[in-house]
Amino acid sequence: MTHWTRMGAAGAALMFLGGCMQSAPQVGGGYGQLAPLTPAPSGQVYSSQLPPPPAAPVEQSPSMSQTTPQTMPGQVASTAPVTRESLVGAWRVSSGGGNCQIFMALTQWTGGYRAASRGCPGQVADVSAWDVSGSQVVLKDNSGNTVATLNNSGDTRFEGTTSGGTQISLYR
Repeated sequence: MTHWTRMGAAGAALMFLGGCMQSAPQVGGGYGQLAPLTPAPSGQVYSSQLPPPPAAPVEQSPSMSQTTPQTMPGQVASTAPVTRESLVGAWRVSSGGGNCQIFMALTQWTGGYRAASRGCPGQVADVSAWDVSGSQVVLKDNSGNTVATLNNSGDTRFEGTTSGGTQISLYR
């Protein structure tokens, strides 16, 4: 590179940097001073106790009827059709004396739609799919085998049994 080429490149760089300096916001009309930043909002931080978790569903005693569909005392099973869209999301589950969660999505999967259980006991731990059949929710494993069948027993509650005969409740 020649001496004049280097000088021209250096001059172009200085002009570029000079243009950047002049386009920055100015305080008091001077060059090279940036406008101050706006302070972050400040306020008081509050803390309080969270409400207690909902009570666990009442387990049925062996003296209660063992026919399917089963409902909790004082509840009547609904025969109204259930929509898949109304089941999407997180559900609490009570089965075999334990509590856990099942998440239902509308992604097609073996045996119906994708489901995932978290912390579930027994057969319910195998749930990986779900589907609707009339007013019933059918939970299935990754092979498409039925794990549990539940009947609509209210707006956000389903009651039934696993294929092994264990009581199961699905509720929000």
